[in-house]
Amino acid sequence: MLLSIDTESSVPPYEQICTQVIELVRAERLPAGCKLPTVRQLATELGIAPNTVARSYRELEAAGVIETRGRRGSFVAASGDPTRAHAQSQAVCYVTELRGLGFSDEEIRTFVDAALKGLG
Repeated sequence: MLLSIDTESSVPPYEQICTQVIELVRAERLPAGCKLPTVRQLATELGIAPNTVARSYRELEAAGVIETRGRRGSFVAASGDPTRAHAQSQAVCYVTELRGLGFSDEEIRTFVDAALKGLG
């Protein structure tokens, strides 16, 4: 597996695992349907307690990133990256709301570009 734990970091190991798995899914280095290591196997590889890995898997499953299939193991969810789907949904809501207020697509693009410049 492509994960590691930074023991010098103030970020708890379970959060490090969650973040890294999400990044790997987004980068398509862990494609939908990919089987993840067992909790014990990953804990051994990373040199951490199995309960830490189990917590990460629970968090990832609750977020829709992975799914557990009983004794068959844990897999990257078929839906892929749920954060991308959420972002798409939010963008659609935003555009729908602004169109409802009478703004043109060009005006909406101007708002988005201005927001991006302001955040950059």
